[in-house]
Amino acid sequence: MTDTPGIPADLTWVRAAPEGEEGPGPWIEIAFGPDELVYLRETGDPTNIVTTTRTKWVAFTKGVMAGEFDHFAELGGEAPATG
Repeated sequence: MTDTPGIPADLTWVRAAPEGEEGPGPWIEIAFGPDELVYLRETGDPTNIVTTTRTKWVAFTKGVMAGEFDHFAELGGEAPATG
């Protein structure tokens, strides 16, 4: 990976892919860095990295486990209607 300014070079990326899946994805990769930061990127665009805090990441994962985002899965990848 090319160095991205402001992103630690020694992050350990974990791929969030379905069990047993091979290949490039596209999947999300997650890395936990210093200063309680969490980094997210897509396998197809590894230099485009989003950063959040560990506190927000924990809140998000708890919401996923509680089903708070199921309505997005039901849309089948379509953007939700607005207005």
